[in-house]
Amino acid sequence: MSEDFSAVEPLLAEYADLERDMADPAVASDPGAMRRLGRRYAELGRVVTAHRAWRDASTDLNDARELAADDADFAAELPGLAEAEAAAADRLREVLVPRDPDDARDVIIEVKAGEGGEESALFASDLARMYARYAERMGWAVEILDAADSELGGYKDVRLAIKARHAVEPQEGVWAHLKYEGGVHRVQRVPVTESQGRIHTSAAGVLVMPEADDPGELEIDTADLRIDVFRSSGPGGQSVNTTDSAVRITHVPTGIVVSMQNEKSQLQNKEAAMRVLRARLLAERAAAAAAEEADARRSQVRTVDRSERIRTYNFPENRIADHRTGYKAYNLDAVLDGGLGPVIASAIEMDEAERLAAIGKR
Repeated sequence: MSEDFSAVEPLLAEYADLERDMADPAVASDPGAMRRLGRRYAELGRVVTAHRAWRDASTDLNDARELAADDADFAAELPGLAEAEAAAADRLREVLVPRDPDDARDVIIEVKAGEGGEESALFASDLARMYARYAERMGWAVEILDAADSELGGYKDVRLAIKARHAVEPQEGVWAHLKYEGGVHRVQRVPVTESQGRIHTSAAGVLVMPEADDPGELEIDTADLRIDVFRSSGPGGQSVNTTDSAVRITHVPTGIVVSMQNEKSQLQNKEAAMRVLRARLLAERAAAAAAEEADARRSQVRTVDRSERIRTYNFPENRIADHRTGYKAYNLDAVLDGGLGPVIASAIEMDEAERLAAIGKR
């Protein structure tokens, strides 16, 4: 075996350890622990499979080389075996590129109207609908955690929880696809409030956060929380509830504030607010890790930065353009109807190319 893949050995050992841990009845009875271990096990499974394929291809090639001197049939097989070994080595190098450890997680998406008033709120609702329809196409479940409606039926602010319906490989995870959506989304169109037919530009901000598998994964000290209750309000601020069912939770150490009023039950709003708070804390933890590993995880920084303008939606030209990847197409109507796949694929391809290039420089 001519190529040195000794870096695989610790991963093979970790895979064996995970296999043993997952067979432990104490672990098997803990759904949260099984999800966490299963996510890593699936990730390492790709490495194990690729390593076995490369090892077998290398063995076949070396054996054929030894026999080729005495057997012309083996000599004739050498080019094909060498090509198979090279392809297997390329595949192993590819899966050894570090993946984002959160790729298999579910996500919470926040879409918030920005500059542009009612037009921005209507655009925020367009984005929320786009993500919901894309999720449906992918076979994922969608839940509206909270929404603040605008006067014309848009969203001032909306939070969606998007979940895979069953365990998935990391590369098929919800976070693996939607993490690139964080940033400023700009729209160019004639607003419904525009009487002169002039094109306006407005924007909405999107924040995508990986969701914690279970409450125990991310311990939050209740002493660090300030919880306030108040009455829910609708468009224009009018009261829509006569009880104090809305909940505002402040995480004092970080200053993160989460408000929920979608449910009529204070308990349900509190539970939803805690889900979002855990997701935000998880996103902050990921951002801190990204700051330490900027070259290897550059895309993670983008996912939690709502200040970066990432995409333009031009209605008069039916054009969508991603400013990070250079992707451009004239099927905006289809994209807003959930056909987001090619746009996301361009971001995944860019990210994987950057990761491979970073590995090559080491």
